[in-house]
This record gives sequence, structure tokens and C-alpha cells, in this order.
Amino acid sequence: MGGYSAHRRRDRGRADGHRRGHDLNRARPAPPRRAAFRADIQALRAIAIAAVVLNHLWPTRLTGGYVGVDVFFVISGFLITSHLTREMTATGRIALAAFYARRVRRLLPAALLVLIVSAIGTLLLLPYPRWPRAGAEIAASAGYVENWFLSAMSVNYSALNDQATVAQHYWSLSVEEQFYLLWPLLLLAASWWAVKRSARPRVVAAVVLAVLVVSSLAASVIATTLIPSQAYFATYTRAWEFGVGGLLALTATRRLPRVGADVLALAGLVMIALAAVFFGAATPFPGYVALQPVLGTAAVILAGTGRERLWHTAVTGTRPVQWIGDVSYSLYLWHWPLIVLVPFLVGAAPSTVMKLGILALSLLLAWATARFVERPGQRWKFLAASPRRTLLAMLGAVVTVALVGGGLVLTGRAASAADVPPVTVTIEACVGPQAMDPGAECPDRFGPAADVVMGPGNAYFAVPDECRADPALLPFGDTTATVVCDFSAGAADAPTVWLVGDSHAQQWQGAVFDLARTEGWIVTTSFGGGCPVIDAPFIGFREPATAAEQERCETWSSAVQAAVVEAAPDVVLTSSAGRVQLVDDGSDRPQTDQFADGLQRTWRAWADAGVTVVALGGVPFNGEVRSPDCLLVNARNPLACAVPIAEAQPADPYLLAASAAADPSIRSFDAGPYFCDEVRCYAAIGGTAVFYDADHLNLDYVRRFAPMLADVIGPIDRD
Repeated sequence: MGGYSAHRRRDRGRADGHRRGHDLNRARPAPPRRAAFRADIQALRAIAIAAVVLNHLWPTRLTGGYVGVDVFFVISGFLITSHLTREMTATGRIALAAFYARRVRRLLPAALLVLIVSAIGTLLLLPYPRWPRAGAEIAASAGYVENWFLSAMSVNYSALNDQATVAQHYWSLSVEEQFYLLWPLLLLAASWWAVKRSARPRVVAAVVLAVLVVSSLAASVIATTLIPSQAYFATYTRAWEFGVGGLLALTATRRLPRVGADVLALAGLVMIALAAVFFGAATPFPGYVALQPVLGTAAVILAGTGRERLWHTAVTGTRPVQWIGDVSYSLYLWHWPLIVLVPFLVGAAPSTVMKLGILALSLLLAWATARFVERPGQRWKFLAASPRRTLLAMLGAVVTVALVGGGLVLTGRAASAADVPPVTVTIEACVGPQAMDPGAECPDRFGPAADVVMGPGNAYFAVPDECRADPALLPFGDTTATVVCDFSAGAADAPTVWLVGDSHAQQWQGAVFDLARTEGWIVTTSFGGGCPVIDAPFIGFREPATAAEQERCETWSSAVQAAVVEAAPDVVLTSSAGRVQLVDDGSDRPQTDQFADGLQRTWRAWADAGVTVVALGGVPFNGEVRSPDCLLVNARNPLACAVPIAEAQPADPYLLAASAAADPSIRSFDAGPYFCDEVRCYAAIGGTAVFYDADHLNLDYVRRFAPMLADVIGPIDRD
């Protein structure tokens, strides 16, 4: 009996325990439910990454593939908001530390691994002048501020000619993480306000997010119009795209009729496809134009709310499509550094075969990274056991990668420190442009260049010690544009020479300075980025500029024109990228005619003031007709970089204007024969690299033009 009583007591104890456990479960909020897997969203990931990768590999084929990033942004906004709202509904709160820890474990292991490998690849394969920029971007990417780094750099005109780095695609990851740093806090604030006001938290959150979407979209439209280069990378111009996905998560809770869902999904996919095919580099983006891929993505997500089989499921639900969506994050990380590095590894410009190889290698690395880094990183018990441990590990890893990037910066700067232009250059037969002299008998006129790495010693913008910047003289907006260089050794009657225009005039200063040193000139240079000195309304550089940019250019240009008349120097040399600069005098005539007439008006005013004007003809295109890295990756076979003269050397308005002026005081220098023969234009001539970057000449090549310029200028008579 005692045993029975003991058994009864044990049973009652168990029952009491069960009841207490049941009561606790009723008092404690249930954990949030896991979201059901959505194959349609996985397919959207596949579409997005395919668009981005194909755009980067074949930019002239899928010109708008960059909208894949916008597709990712909407997906991320939808999924993260769905998770956060489920957690708030189930528990009444958001465990911020756990949320951020999950994001860290999901994203950082693969991201930081690729950054480390990219840093090593940069060090081993890329020329040292690129190390500092690459290192800075690797450090910025590790800290998820790469978008702001690129936005800041885009303000610098010279940065437009910088070569791509291995980490610049991390800008979109930076935008994403910055949004997710702030959105849970806003959601918590909305929930707190809803509780205080006895309102529905989901409704309040939707209102807050709607305000954010409208504000961000408005900012995006304005910034894309006024500061397009910076707007592309800014978080505030992209936040609305995440917000649209978030609004879907908060409001799209009802299943659509099957037919309506099919039509909506079809419309959404067509909108994304049309954007990828018909958008391009000239499309003002993001701005209101980004509504097309964003709303298209939202339509596909909304159509799949019912999680039933739709018309597109037969394709989007297939294993290959789902697999690409599954590895899309790692594929995004790997494809870009491979595009940058592989041509240097192979020693050839990208071909179709090489691009297909890059694609295959990207897929292989994406699979391996997803399999052995991404998924194990999310499940690693040591980190998953404690959000604090995860966040501390993240901090340590980010600092380590940032230090690697910093080391790359310092190493590159140290290597560049000793690379300075020589004070003088010896002009030799068959070296540089002299190899193109009529009658020159050079054994290998277009053979390999002695040096294809363009460091500080080759920088067209280098100035000698005799030069002093004058911030008060002819500034270009809020930047110093004017430099005075005195080579006169104090002579009272020293000739005065001005060199004015944009960076395409600046690239000639090496030869001008060498002449000035020999002849004892005082040289004044004034350069406005992308801006010609011309008596015609400036519209833009390659594409219409903002009103502020137009005003800055016209103000500086008018000031330079007047200053030349007032100072009346002996000689003015002038040039600009006139082939791609836009003016509009209201006549609707061809651009070349309008541009040439505007130049003539400017030059006649100078000639009337007693100035000899020398128009420096445009040099052949480089980045427009070949990869700027062509000579680097084809160092042993520079003829692989030769391009037809019809493509590289179109008609130049400076030469046309000087010829039409029919004034002995207005002369021209046509350098074309020193870059091209009757058939092709070359990247290496006389054992010397022709170009410094995508748009400008190698300083060493330019300085060898001093004798030719001296012949055009002639003796300067001070009487």
C-alpha cells in the first residue's frame, strides 16, 4: 500500500508539473513560426544574380542588368520585415542582439573570406599603383561603408578614370546592412508608439514604412537629377526599395485568385526583363526609373503570397534555377573580383572564352562557399550559443580585414613614393612619338613597351617644383583650378604662356613645362574638369549635366576667356574632350559645328588682344575603343590593342575650328600622326606606353612632344 501511495504521489507530482508547465506556456509568448520556403523568391534571387553577372561580363549586351541589385533590395526588405513582424507578433519584442548576430553569421564569413582572397589577388596580380585604392575599398567594404566611399570618390572628377577594384561591388551589401541596422529600431519605435496609443502595431509600422518609402523615393529622384554619381550609391536614395518589400510583408496577407496571381507574376517578370534589356549607362538611375524593376519584383512576390503553383513554376521551380538562387549571395561576392583579376592572371584581354571560364569558376566557388562557409557559419555552435560572442567575433574579423586593406594601402604608397618623374627627358630617335617621324627607320615601332605599369612618375597631372597653386585665381567652383609656374629665373621680360581647358589640355602640360624650362617661360595653367573654354552654352560631358554643373562650367569658362584678354599672354594653348562635350547655341546644327563656332568666337577675341592661340587637337580614344587594361594584360603583344583609326580618331572640333579660322594668330597642332598610321591607332609606340589611363596620355610619352610643340609655337617675340 505504501508503494501504491508512493506511486500515486509521483503521479500527482508529474500531473502538477505538467499543469504548471502548461500554465507557463500560456503565460510565455510562443516563439515565432519559421517562414514557409518560397520557391518564387528563390527564383527571383536567381534572376537578379543572373542579370548582375551577365551585365558585368557582357555590359554591352545586357545593358540594364544592374537592376538585379534592386531586385535583391526588394526581396531583402520583404524577408527581413516578415521575420521581424513574426517575432514581434509572437513575443511582443525584437531580440536585437540575436537579430544582428544572425545577420553576422549569415553574411560575414563568406564576405570577409572573399575580401581576404581579393586582397591577396590584388597584391599578386595587379600593378602597385592600384593597391592603395583597392586596399581602401577592401577596408571600407569590411566596415560596410563602401557605398559612401564610392559616393565620396565620385565627386572627384579624376576618380572617373580610376580602374575597377576587386571590392567595389560591396557597395550594395553596405547599403543593405545600413538599412537593417536602422529598420529594426524604427519597427520597435513604431510598436512602442502603437502600444502607447492603443493602435495596431502592424498598421503603425506600415504607416512609418510608407513615410520612409515616399521620403526616400523623393530624395532619390532629386539626387539622381542633381548629383547622379553620388546618388547611385547613397543609402537614402535606395532605402525606399527595401521599404517597398517591407510594405508587402506588412500588408500583403491575403491570397490572390489564381488567374490574378498569374497575370500579376507575368507583369512583374516582364517589367524586370524590360528594365534589364533596355536600361543602360545613360539611364538616370535610381530615381523614378527604378520604380519599374522594384514594382516588378513586388508584383512577383505579391503574386506568390498564396504559395500555390503558378504558370511560371514549371521553369522557376526547376532545380537549376533554385540552385542558382541558393548560391546567389556567394556568386555575387565572387564574380566581380574574378572579372578584375583573371585577365591579369591569364595575360590577355577578356574574350568570350575567358568570360565563360570566369562564369564557370564563379559558379564553382559560389557552390563551395555556400556549402563549406555560408551554411556552417550559420550553424557554428560556438557562435550561435551567444549573440555577444558572435558580435565580438564579427568585430575582430572586421578589424582584421580592415587592417589587411590598410596594409595594402601602405604597401602601395611605399612602392609609389620613389616613383617620381625625372627632371628632364632625353629625346631619342625611335623612342615614343619620335618612332612615328616621317622617314624614321625603327626596327620594332609597335613592339612591347619598356614599362606598362603607370605609376606616379607617369601621371599627366604631375607638376614640377616651380609651380604654385593660386586658389584665388580662376577657381573652378570651390576647387583650385589654376597654377602659376615660373621658369624665368627672374628675367623681367620672360615670355608668358597659358594652357587652359579640361584634363585633355592638362595632359599636355609635361611637354609645355619642359619647353618652359628650356625657354625661360612663365606658365599659367587653369583646368576645369570636363569643361571646355568656349563661347557657347555648355550642356554636359558625354551626357547632359546638372544645372549646377553647367553653371559652374560656364562661370569658370567665361572667367578664363576674360582673363586671357586682360592678361594678353604671348601664347595660349588650349584643348578639351571636345568630341564628347555638349553645347547648345539654340541653332539645332550638328554638335561639331556648334562647338567649332564657339571655339572660333573665343579664339578671335584672344587673337584681337594680341595673343597667339594654339589649338591642341584631340588624341585618339582609349577607354572608348579598348579595355584600359589592354596593354597591361597584353604587355608582350601590344599589337593586340591596336584599333582601327576610324573608331579611335574621329573628327576633332579643335582642328576643324582652327582650320576654318584662317588667321595666322590661330594655329593648331595635330598630334594624330604620332598615335596612328593610315590604318590603326596604337597603345604602345617606340617602346613607350601611350596612355596613362582610360582617357589621358602617359606623361613620359607626352614630354617627347616638346620639339613638335616648339615648332608650332615658334619663337616668341617680346618686341
